[in-house]
Amino acid sequence: MHNYRELKVWQKARVLVKLIYQITNNLPKEENFGLTSQMRRAVVSIPSNIAEGAGRGTNKDFCRFLDIAYGSSFELETQLLLCVDLAYISESVLFNTESQIKEIQRMLYALKSKY
Repeated sequence: MHNYRELKVWQKARVLVKLIYQITNNLPKEENFGLTSQMRRAVVSIPSNIAEGAGRGTNKDFCRFLDIAYGSSFELETQLLLCVDLAYISESVLFNTESQIKEIQRMLYALKSKY
């Protein structure tokens, strides 16, 4: 079992959740049940799956949940690109957010590689 609260990747993922909630607050209201909901679920999935995996009994289970978190990060990245395509967010917002996502992806990959 791992102490997820001590994991830097979990801490950074929590910061990303806050950022995505701020970004989605500015999306059009007609996206509340579309992109807003999808993006929030994807970003919340990242720290949630890290924590759930850390609570599992085996490293194999932990790695499986890290994989889910990793996949959610790519889902979120795609949704942000769609927001740019739809002119909901600027390229600069995408760049800032994407750099945080890429860092989390690298950290998840490195953490999984340890097990």
